[in-house]
Amino acid sequence: MTADTVSTMATTVPTLTAERILDVTEEVLRRHGPAKATVMDVARALDVSHASLYRHFPSKTALQEAVTKRWLDRTCQSLADTAAEDRDPPTRLRDWITGLSAAKRRKAADDPELFGTYLVLAGQTREVVGAHLANLIAQLTRIIEAGVATGAFTTPDPPIAARAIFQATVRFHHPIHAKEWQQPGIEKDLDAVLDLVLQGLRYRER
Repeated sequence: MTADTVSTMATTVPTLTAERILDVTEEVLRRHGPAKATVMDVARALDVSHASLYRHFPSKTALQEAVTKRWLDRTCQSLADTAAEDRDPPTRLRDWITGLSAAKRRKAADDPELFGTYLVLAGQTREVVGAHLANLIAQLTRIIEAGVATGAFTTPDPPIAARAIFQATVRFHHPIHAKEWQQPGIEKDLDAVLDLVLQGLRYRER
């Protein structure tokens, strides 16, 4: 083997980055599940030592938190775009809630093994989930504040209204209700709930 061949082989070895570790961790979790998957499994899949992983993630808990956060952040990004749009707040609110529901249903249908794994991990990473929920409610608050500013909505406390709406629609986006998402008419049920929500936000005392 020549020096040039060795050099070429070295350059083809993927760099060990946090993102690559998280990609492989997802595959390991999909294969073994959260209870059986270990840092050593991830290291073997990457063909590196577990010490190399600890340079990026100091513990199994840190790795689980990171992979859970990334999964949740993927949902947040598209919703953040909807929340930031400059258009009719009632339509934007409906699109935001239906978008959240659709994203969660898609994850559950497309990759049920990994979805189930994340449901378990979410219960173990409460701070990550708490930050995720705070982010979502902040986005919803932004839409309601825009509605108040334009006169489309009437509510004295947009953050409280946002939390109430989030809780009122929890059946359609919380993973614990995933088995219900395949029921016929689930979209119509969500539309009916949103009709009531928007009617309440438009209500004005006479």
